[in-house]
Amino acid sequence: MAFKTHLSVFAVLAGLAGPVSADGLAGSYLAARSAAISGNHEAAAEYFDRALELDPGNPFLISNAVFAHASLAEWERAAEIAAALPADADGQELVELVRFVRHVAQDELPDAVAMIEAGDGPGPLADDLARAWLTFGQGDMSGAVETFEALASERGLEELAALHLALARGAVGDFEAAHAILSGETGVQITNTERVVRARAQIMVQIGLRGEALDLLDGYTQAVPDPGLLALQAEIGSGAETPYDFVITAQDGVAEVFFTVAQLLSGDRNRTLPLLMTQAARGIDPTHTDAALLAGELMAEDGQHSLAATTLSSVPEEDPNYIEAQMGRANALEELGQSEEAVTTLGALVEARPELASLQAAYGDILRRNERFEEAITAYSAVLDLVDADLPRYWFIHYARAICYHQLDDWPPAEADFRRALELNPEQPNVLNYLGYSLVEQRRNFDEALDMIQRAVAARPESGFIVDSLGWVYYRLGRFDDAVAPMERAVELEPNDWILNDHLGDVYWMVGRYREAEFQWHRALSFDPDDEVEAERIRRKLEVGLYEVLEEEGGVGESQ
Repeated sequence: MAFKTHLSVFAVLAGLAGPVSADGLAGSYLAARSAAISGNHEAAAEYFDRALELDPGNPFLISNAVFAHASLAEWERAAEIAAALPADADGQELVELVRFVRHVAQDELPDAVAMIEAGDGPGPLADDLARAWLTFGQGDMSGAVETFEALASERGLEELAALHLALARGAVGDFEAAHAILSGETGVQITNTERVVRARAQIMVQIGLRGEALDLLDGYTQAVPDPGLLALQAEIGSGAETPYDFVITAQDGVAEVFFTVAQLLSGDRNRTLPLLMTQAARGIDPTHTDAALLAGELMAEDGQHSLAATTLSSVPEEDPNYIEAQMGRANALEELGQSEEAVTTLGALVEARPELASLQAAYGDILRRNERFEEAITAYSAVLDLVDADLPRYWFIHYARAICYHQLDDWPPAEADFRRALELNPEQPNVLNYLGYSLVEQRRNFDEALDMIQRAVAARPESGFIVDSLGWVYYRLGRFDDAVAPMERAVELEPNDWILNDHLGDVYWMVGRYREAEFQWHRALSFDPDDEVEAERIRRKLEVGLYEVLEEEGGVGESQ
């Protein structure tokens, strides 16, 4: 899928090689360059703006400043800067995108159509969909339908064109036709994404299918407990009027085109173009909070957690997506090292909406990651009280709660949760590994533990930590020769983990490879173990050898 907007200007941005004529520009230029390379669009915009104050006609600085502001959904500022780009300079494609977005946002629909006709639209796929919506916006529904139907005849575009045709039908109140398309009655199956389900449910209510709308929402939220859809489900279930307000204007439609394209591209390794498309949707429709969620997600994937937190904060409290936005914001804050604020954010949401299982689960996860295990157990228990806990997908809640019990040295409920997780997902390698390793450490059920860990290794042969468990169970069983190969493989997979290197040292010692054992223990210490008791134990092994340490601890075969 190609978009011309990613051609020359993105190539310039990737290399960031351009003329900088004045010495006074050096600081701003270098700072802007560093920010742009790292994907920090906020800093890049600031520094490119500073550079432009010193060299206002520099085409390279202009095009990069335009890109930085567009990536932040600051389309008005991007347009101001873009106006100064010479007609023969690189970066025209991005300038055209900025102009197009501004024309649509300002209801200058004929100008936007003219850009598409001149070949200056947003790109091959988006052009035809946007053209149809712009035709709709100028009062020509028949022309819009003709464009959508022509697009639907192109192989691979049937679903996309049918979706937008259905939304256009809904926008003019032809809900029966919209429902027929979205339900697949016209021959094209449309995937039930969160937004499609939202649109379908609203449309079904308009034609008296309230019960069917609730069934649709219930089926989707059972698998994906989206807070916004749960709120819509409650609203429809209460008998409220629930007007159709999904996509009702040409601007809404074009924004949806950009958002749809962004979703299609969001799986790409390069997140530049999907972010730009997402921000274009927001530039046209600032209330498109699903676009804000996607923008925040793309920023977080690029490691720009501060930008992600800021973007997600833009979703207002009364919006159906507010809870999901705050959950994403909490994750971003945690990545920034602001764990206390992240926990507080989710805690306040849980207090306000304790009935949301997905929110309780997110709260439990962040508490567990911050070693607040007792509180995490409470949150996970709340999840299991709110859902059908017999469904296989809830294995993770049992697994996570089991880890918390284990960390609190409360083994009976931990084991019960581990075993329940395996009942729900019998071959889950993380559960098999954790429970099997724990049984080995407790000198219990060695045969069962070995079987569990062997199954875990079969499922995840590239996981150094799981392969380590296999070596360790052999060590515990006194099968030292058998332990060597998996331990060596584990360290090969995770060479910088101190525990795995320490384990390999112990295994080498037991098979008489003493120098290699000491080498591994030295390596383990070089990785600065976070457990001082174990670090001291490694130093003791280097001083007197493993046999002496085991004797001091009360028996051969004992180890960490």
